[in-house]
Amino acid sequence: MRLHRLDITAFGPFGGAQSVDFDDLSAAGLFLLHGPTGAGKTSVLDAVCYALYGSVPGARQSGQGMTLRSDHAAPSTRTEVRLELTVAGRRLEITRQPPWERPKKRGAGTTLDKAQSWLREYDAVAGSWKDLSRSHQEIGEEITQALGMSREQFCQVVLLPQGDFARFLRADAEARGRLLGRLFDTHRFAAVEKRLADRRRATEAQVREGDTELLADAHRMQQAAGDDALEPPEPAPGDPGLAEAVLGWAAVVRSTARERLTLAHCARAAAESARAAAERDLDDVREVARLQRRFTEARERAARLEERADAHRDDRARMERARKAEAVAPALELRDAAEAEHRRASTDETRARAELPQSYADAGAAGLAAAARKAAEELGGLESARRAEQRLAELVAERTELDGEERADEDVLQDAEGWLAEWETTRAELQARIESAQEAATRAEQLAVQREPAGKRLAAARQRDQLGRDTDEAQARVLRLAERAVEARAHWLDLKEQRLLGIAAELAAGLIEGQPCAVCGGTEHPEPAQKVDGHVDREKEERALAAFQRADEERAEAERRLGLVQRALAAASAEAGDTPTDRLAALVEELEEQYARARRGASGLHPAQEALLHAERERDRRTAAQQEAAVRAASRNTRRDALERERAVLEEELVQARDDAESVAARAAQLERRAGLLTEAAEAARAADDSAQRLKDADARLADAAFRAGFDTPQAAAAAVLDDAAHRDLQHRLDAWQAEEAAVRAVLAEADTAAAAQRPPADLATAERDAEAAARRLQGTVSAWDAAERRRAELDRLSARATASVRRLAPLREEYDRVARMAGLAAGTSADNERRMRLEAYVLAARLEQVAAAATVRLQRMSSGRYTLVHSDDRAGRGARSGLGLHVVDAWTGRERDTATLSGGETFFASLALALGLADVVTDEAGGVRLDTLFIDEGFGSLDDQTLDEVLDVLDSLRERDRSVGIVSHVADLRRRIHAQLEVVKERTGSVVRQRGQ
Repeated sequence: MRLHRLDITAFGPFGGAQSVDFDDLSAAGLFLLHGPTGAGKTSVLDAVCYALYGSVPGARQSGQGMTLRSDHAAPSTRTEVRLELTVAGRRLEITRQPPWERPKKRGAGTTLDKAQSWLREYDAVAGSWKDLSRSHQEIGEEITQALGMSREQFCQVVLLPQGDFARFLRADAEARGRLLGRLFDTHRFAAVEKRLADRRRATEAQVREGDTELLADAHRMQQAAGDDALEPPEPAPGDPGLAEAVLGWAAVVRSTARERLTLAHCARAAAESARAAAERDLDDVREVARLQRRFTEARERAARLEERADAHRDDRARMERARKAEAVAPALELRDAAEAEHRRASTDETRARAELPQSYADAGAAGLAAAARKAAEELGGLESARRAEQRLAELVAERTELDGEERADEDVLQDAEGWLAEWETTRAELQARIESAQEAATRAEQLAVQREPAGKRLAAARQRDQLGRDTDEAQARVLRLAERAVEARAHWLDLKEQRLLGIAAELAAGLIEGQPCAVCGGTEHPEPAQKVDGHVDREKEERALAAFQRADEERAEAERRLGLVQRALAAASAEAGDTPTDRLAALVEELEEQYARARRGASGLHPAQEALLHAERERDRRTAAQQEAAVRAASRNTRRDALERERAVLEEELVQARDDAESVAARAAQLERRAGLLTEAAEAARAADDSAQRLKDADARLADAAFRAGFDTPQAAAAAVLDDAAHRDLQHRLDAWQAEEAAVRAVLAEADTAAAAQRPPADLATAERDAEAAARRLQGTVSAWDAAERRRAELDRLSARATASVRRLAPLREEYDRVARMAGLAAGTSADNERRMRLEAYVLAARLEQVAAAATVRLQRMSSGRYTLVHSDDRAGRGARSGLGLHVVDAWTGRERDTATLSGGETFFASLALALGLADVVTDEAGGVRLDTLFIDEGFGSLDDQTLDEVLDVLDSLRERDRSVGIVSHVADLRRRIHAQLEVVKERTGSVVRQRGQ
């Protein structure tokens, strides 16, 4: 890496634009960066670091962005750092601008601009700069990959801070480990240590969890086994012998539980036999008691039958009379029916005669019928008068209807006159509504014409915004593909150059002894060129060329698509203009709202027109109603006069027909009622005569039937008759008496019942007490057996679960043992790790050994061969970290001592040698990136002249292979010794740089 040029604007203490030409400074190989304290010497190095990585070194990182800006800068000047350098054969230019608050272009106040970055590469073939990226992330990745080191490594290797390395010499192993870990990126080994430790803790937690569960199962087994069980083992979770102890104890507990179950089973069997014998004795006693109760009950029932014997004989005699009376029952029923019919007919006759005048009291059925016919004939003579009276009622109703029509027409006339009086006002209001709606419709048409162009412009603006984003993406893709094409072309040209360099070997491969050479024509080939490792042939070159052509075609296609997108963007921008999309959207939204309001106003046009048409029709209807009402009034007057004349004629006719009644209808009703009553009375008289004759015939038949059945009188036969309910009740009593008699006789005849009656009374209470005691004893033994069986089953289940847990934990225990050994070895706590070195310390110790060897080369020159740095991996005491010790060997005394015992000057050149050695090792570690520009900060004031000369000789030797070294120092003697200088001067308007070449 070589720095060429640095441009600084408004950065740190520099208020204006400053430039540093590193090519001019590096021409002498060694240059001096000096200036008063606070002028900004370190800010120059900060600017280099910021340009490369976007941040400044060390503690100055905090608050970047706003604080990087110079307080001396003008408000309109933007902070910017531009660095031009060559790395890995590529000439790059990096420009970075941190965020800043600039004055607003319009109005007062400030606005925040985001940070920006640019990366360009110089194309030597085209002779121009080519843009590579504007992304902070892509630029950071590109620079880190090109340099091969992080910002921390760069600050330690390129910007050598001597104070840090002086502290490194005096630091303990922990502090050295932290610095070396950052430089050599050994965090992955620390991560391995942490991963192993985490895994050990995780597996240990799992093993402890399993052991805890196993002990919990043991305590559950103890609870299941009972209070007299053996105490479970008491090892702590994680102890090696816990599983075997728990399983052995569980086996003993299970064996004890099985023995108890066997004893409980034997006790249960004996109790079951005793209970069976007691239940058999109880059944025998219960049977004897039942038979004795049965015999006693039968004797008592026989005595009750004997007491009811007389009543039973009376019931049998009553049943015999009832069977004889069944032959007289039809005649009795016929006589009762005839008597009931005669009573009804007599009652009807009496009621009918009560409605007639007293003059008809003695009239027979024939006289009553003749009087009815006479009343009917008189009623027929009133029919004409009834029609006249009905016509008179129709005339009155028609006159009433005419009066109602007259009142209705008067209401119509009044309503029409009131409505027509408001007609002009109504018509004016409706006409105003129509005109307003017509104006709204015209406005809607005008807005509709404006909607489509506005919508198209909004769509174009949205397309413009999207195409802008697409253009950025397409440009980024073009840049990526261009970079890829350049890399492919460089690879092809490199292979082509290598092939040309090795073309002799390729031509030599085709030489034939005795045949002329295709190049020189000679037939002798004494030393034909041989192909070396990595020789590039035609096929490799052609593959590289094809890859380059494909990459170039992809780049061309991307540029073509970029052109299409840009043309589409230009078209969309031309149509949309410069107005922002959100403002166009607001205009379109406002236009749509106005259009909607106009449409809503115009929507009332048709209803208003319909309302006006309906009002005009209503006006015509009401005018016609007025005229029709006048015509109907004239017609009603004529009809009313005709009705009055017809009513007078009918009234004269009806006066004669009414007689003394109120009306003809009342007279007709009187005659009609009289004829009905006479007819009803005549029919009732005839029915009474007929029913009397039928009752006389029924009495004669009943007397004959009673005599034939053996009864003295019909009344005796009627008394012997039983109804259905009485007959069923009597028959039930007779049947029950016979059944009871038979049942008692059968019980008394049973042999076993009679034999039981001869035995002493059964003692059922004693037998039941004996059976209950046997059942209780059996229940106790069953409960004990049940508990023993449950205990046995629970212990088997818990033991099986514990066994399964032990089997499941076995692989985990093996893994824990293995991981614990590995974690202890990596952490330096294992007995197998003799030096107690952690894994990361072991790796860093190898790196520190390389650094010490590289530093010793320069330290011996600076110390005139007196001092040598050596690495020490001796084990530290009191638990301190081992493997990162650093000692200095004094050749004058031959003794090895700690670097902390060096004097101030010795510490400076030792730390300088260490820094240069570390830079070499880190460079090799980073992939061998060549560092052509180095900076060394302070510490030269502690050296005497001779040592200073030796140190400068060492630094001057760094110019080999065109390397340049910049020294940052206040020492005045260095200004005489080093001619190429960069001076930083403080001024009131900000610091400035002054450069002087060799």
